[in-house]
Amino acid sequence: MMDMKRRIADLAGSMLKKAFPQAEGLPEDLYALLEVPPDSAMGDYAFPCFKLSKALRLAPPLIAKTLAEALDENGVARVECAGGYLNFFFDRETLARDLLSAILAAPEKWGSSDEGAGKTVCLDYSSINIAKRFHLGHLSTTVLGNALKRIYDFQGWHTVSINHLGDWGTQFGKMICAYKKWGEKDAVEQGGVDEMTRLYVRFGEEAAKDPALEDEGRAWFKKIEEGDPEALEIFQWFKEVTLKDAMRVYDVLDVKFDSYAGESFYADKTGRVVKELEEKGLLQDSDGAKIVDLEAFGMPPCLILKSDGATLYHTRDIAAAIYRKETYHFDQCLYVVAYQQDLHFRQLFKVLELMGYDWAKDQCKHVAFGMVSYEGQAMATRKGHVVLLDELLTRAQEKALEIIKEKSPNLENKEEVARQVGVGAVVYATLQNNRIKDIDFWWDRALNFDGETGPYVQYTFARCCSVLRKAPENNAAPAYAALTDDESQALLRLLSRFPEAVSEACQRNEPYLITRAVTDIAKAYNKFYYEHRILDDDAAATAARLELTRACAQVIKTGLYLIGLSAPERM
Repeated sequence: MMDMKRRIADLAGSMLKKAFPQAEGLPEDLYALLEVPPDSAMGDYAFPCFKLSKALRLAPPLIAKTLAEALDENGVARVECAGGYLNFFFDRETLARDLLSAILAAPEKWGSSDEGAGKTVCLDYSSINIAKRFHLGHLSTTVLGNALKRIYDFQGWHTVSINHLGDWGTQFGKMICAYKKWGEKDAVEQGGVDEMTRLYVRFGEEAAKDPALEDEGRAWFKKIEEGDPEALEIFQWFKEVTLKDAMRVYDVLDVKFDSYAGESFYADKTGRVVKELEEKGLLQDSDGAKIVDLEAFGMPPCLILKSDGATLYHTRDIAAAIYRKETYHFDQCLYVVAYQQDLHFRQLFKVLELMGYDWAKDQCKHVAFGMVSYEGQAMATRKGHVVLLDELLTRAQEKALEIIKEKSPNLENKEEVARQVGVGAVVYATLQNNRIKDIDFWWDRALNFDGETGPYVQYTFARCCSVLRKAPENNAAPAYAALTDDESQALLRLLSRFPEAVSEACQRNEPYLITRAVTDIAKAYNKFYYEHRILDDDAAATAARLELTRACAQVIKTGLYLIGLSAPERM
């Protein structure tokens, strides 16, 4: 793949060797030092000479001037000095020809790489709770994790997507107790999670009147722990009913998992954890409970066993991390979980490190994200402020359909496009900013076809497709001189930087960098579209502009896919 930034870095490197052949201690690779100027009038890339000043014992402006004098005729770029910066300007016609040729040679691969070749990443995301409805609070982890899986795949990694189900604890004993007393199989099969929730709520109400029920609930959970056939059968059935419910949402979002191994999967693997902690002298008594003291690291103690000997989240998470390392041999293990769990993961990674698992320090990462609110209201289950995700996605599709019927009454597959646009609007709204930023979801913003939204980017892709459909057959060789205007060049520069955006999104675990990249490309294409007649009388100019349109369409489609959106060809 042609990398314009790499070309400039190599050119700058050759200039540096020619200008200062005897100098020592200079960077071998200048790629990471290159910057994109804030204004394109200042160049396509800028090389700051300040970082060479100490090694060369020269003022940055003099270094820039000396480097500029060392530039050979290269056909790629010209340079200008601006203070301590050396600014590179692409040859416009060369950029258009070389970049479009590179993109269209393998359009679906533009932005991909083999950075992750031979490496494995485990991604723990969504991680829903059994017998509870999928709500808006689960949206960020689900779509963030899905986007990261796609991005890592695109960068050559082997990915393992894990839905670490919340399926362990006394509450499941209580649910079985409630089911045995007041439930019916058909009612649970038909009502799904809603019926299970009703039974659980009733248990709480009845237990308030008859505290002995709590003991019955604990007894049923003990049966699950001990492998009682009836308890396990009902418990497994509850999981199947919950996942059947959840699959409706996952299917709409096009989210898939390689593993659904949840907390219960690790219940029989915690004994090893406790034994190891004891053998390594890390386990201490604390009022009958067992802890790992983390005071020396500025953290409260990590609770491993309760006073009754029961395991906790940390115990099972330690077991899960060890299992994943031994099973998948990961190079990275990402936990896509809200920032409120920051302490939990700092404790988890530190305990693993103290156990001698050095990989936990560098390979385990908490990919934190902010809170989600709905039209100004925070999600609060106990206060009833809950927006169920399947209902939100259904409403998004209905609202999108209303807009499409108004804007494109003759569109044939309105329902399918409404699904793609409605769901896309929700996903885009979640991934349009830095993940740690809190999100306040509003319909009028998310479904706006004119702002920086999912529908806007999808509409731009459909516009590109429309132009390509309307284009007459044209065998003329492209005249790339027709793409030397400012609008074409602005679009070309953004297309050239798309691989950088994908690479950085992967390195920083920030899908929003791709969201911003495709949005900027969409805006630049629309400006180009309005300023220039694409289907012109000049066949060679038309051929060049169609190539630019085709490349733009493919990069937008790729970017939308990476963040989890579909790209409808007609809207």
